[in-house]
Amino acid sequence: MDNNDILIRLRYAMDMKDSDVIEIFRLGGIAVTKEQVKRLLSKPVTSLNVSGEQKIIENKNRDICDDFMLESFLNGFIIFKRGKQEPKQGEPEKPLFLIKDHKSVNNVLLKKIKIALSLTGDDMLEIFKSVGINLSNGELSAVLRREGQRNYKECQDRYARNFLKGLAMKYRSDQ
Repeated sequence: MDNNDILIRLRYAMDMKDSDVIEIFRLGGIAVTKEQVKRLLSKPVTSLNVSGEQKIIENKNRDICDDFMLESFLNGFIIFKRGKQEPKQGEPEKPLFLIKDHKSVNNVLLKKIKIALSLTGDDMLEIFKSVGINLSNGELSAVLRREGQRNYKECQDRYARNFLKGLAMKYRSDQ
């Protein structure tokens, strides 16, 4: 799953308007226009049905969302949902960017959505269960750990994809 796909799925799950996406990027420190948002959220390929056969055409007008841009969006999403948090006096400042390489994107995605939506571990397990994924508390804890810690486990695409699907089911049905 690429970063653009994550943005598309998260936007759908949380029922965000383009103006919300622009504001979230701004809160994360990146200025984007409505046209850039449309290009970021466009599908990588389009298919045409030409006389009964599928023809796939690559979308040349699509902007690629890199890891820095995605994490800026997730940081902005936290601020959008919970407000800006000022560091306490004497407390060291926490690093904003946790994605070291593309392998850790899904882990960071789960952590930051958990923070933004104030989800508990049980809430997350319930979301996974709603889409047919049965994780144990230990397995969830392993993907929420910081990379390099003992028992850290890389979050696979299918878990991230299903979590976003479960979010859509939970948050779009509540409206």
